[in-house]
Amino acid sequence: MSEPTILAIDNGTQSVRALLFDLQGNIVAKAQVHQEAYFSEHPGWAEHDPEDYWQAVCTACQRLWAENPNARDTVKGVAVTTQRGTVINLDAQGKPLRPAITWLDQRRTDTVPPIGTLWKWAFKLAGVQSTINYFRGEAEANWIKAHQSDVWDKTDKYVLLSGYLNHLLCGKFVDSVGSQVAYLPFDYKRLAWAKPSDWKWQALAVKPEWLPELVPPGTRLGHISAQASAATGIPEGTPLMAAAADKACEVIGSGCQQPHIGSLSYGTTATINTTSSKYIEATPFIPPYPSAIPGAYSTEVQIFRGYWMVNWFKQQFGHHEQQQGVALGVEPEALFDDLVNSVPPGSMGLMLQPYWSPGIKIPGPEAKGAIIGFGDVHTRAHMYRAILEGLAYALREGKERIEKRSGVPITELRISGGGSQSDAAMQLTADIFGLPASRPHVYETSGLGAAIDAAVGLGLHPDFDTAVHAMTRIGKTFTPIAANHAVYNALYGNVYQKMYGRLQPLYRAIQRITGYPHMQ
Repeated sequence: MSEPTILAIDNGTQSVRALLFDLQGNIVAKAQVHQEAYFSEHPGWAEHDPEDYWQAVCTACQRLWAENPNARDTVKGVAVTTQRGTVINLDAQGKPLRPAITWLDQRRTDTVPPIGTLWKWAFKLAGVQSTINYFRGEAEANWIKAHQSDVWDKTDKYVLLSGYLNHLLCGKFVDSVGSQVAYLPFDYKRLAWAKPSDWKWQALAVKPEWLPELVPPGTRLGHISAQASAATGIPEGTPLMAAAADKACEVIGSGCQQPHIGSLSYGTTATINTTSSKYIEATPFIPPYPSAIPGAYSTEVQIFRGYWMVNWFKQQFGHHEQQQGVALGVEPEALFDDLVNSVPPGSMGLMLQPYWSPGIKIPGPEAKGAIIGFGDVHTRAHMYRAILEGLAYALREGKERIEKRSGVPITELRISGGGSQSDAAMQLTADIFGLPASRPHVYETSGLGAAIDAAVGLGLHPDFDTAVHAMTRIGKTFTPIAANHAVYNALYGNVYQKMYGRLQPLYRAIQRITGYPHMQ
């Protein structure tokens, strides 16, 4: 008899993957469908046709079975993990009313629902009035109501991408608690929809009946319907299990179940996360997100569009490596590593602050990126290394905030995402943090985390401790080099940590003069 497998569907920003995992966390089979991250009809918009997401899921699954004809019979369950914060309006028949607004979208509105006087005073006294105003202005729901009232009037369901795909797979409007990361009336402390008295119902133009039923990760959402089976090839009746958002799945898929292990994600958004049974706000008034483990929290600090800057550099300045890679028949990534290694640690004083997009509190809404320390010795190689170092500095700062708020020292790192495939990036991260940095045994850690949720929920592993131990392990570990760490420590403490405070008045002046980023 063939060993049982779990089908994990991972709908990321740039591709959809159908992944078959065995109960030891090995990838048995994989099919990938690439897709454009978004289309944009106006500057700052980032939208995607919801039907395209579904068709990519169907194509990936059908391709998986075509390439592995006997694999269907081994599948014991299915779990979906998706990009966070992508929202979809559906009509009474469950059909999309407009393109999905993706997490990369930057539109905002000043036309927002009013908040009661008592809440206004409470926020003012707490010093979070600007944070609440930012929340209301950024909420996609408020923009749609203000600017597309015809869509809003026809809306019957308002779901995240995960809820949309789960609905198409099992026919029910049900989603995982672990996927609720967005501008929604969600109570992150209670891990449930907010109570009727919660201020979020005033701040967001969302009706309770529009939202899906929520269940904890590892819970059965339903079964693959006949229609979904015909479209995807997944056997009808296969259990559909609740997983979590891609970052949360990535954390447990990297083996980061204990709070002393930091999970770094070198993806489009760079993050550092820890798993905790306690509700801990690493940044005051910014909640931790739901973990892929029921009842737990994923304490997170993020650098929005973190590794986007790496891709930007490669597109703007990396043509030589791209062309040379083709000529030599090698992966360009290896050549980019050579570029990094041609420059000493610290990039000869070239320092970068990676705030490509404004934040809510740290950095503030006025923040911008900055590079200082230029001299005539610096080349594009120095600039590339400085980008990687700046991201690692920012994530180290996040690590220290998490440690301060949690009281638990982070003693080791696991690194996932596209950037983790660079040995040079792994080594300089270990050097900057002064901690061993390990690459998980598989690259597809988000999919593996979803498979872990399904395996536990189906009873294929008795609990999360057993599942994480059995299905995750370390691939390669990079240990810090003492001399490099000394250089980085000095630059981090004496330069990087002072950059934002010194530059903030200039950022505010730029904001005031140009109107960008939008004034709160």
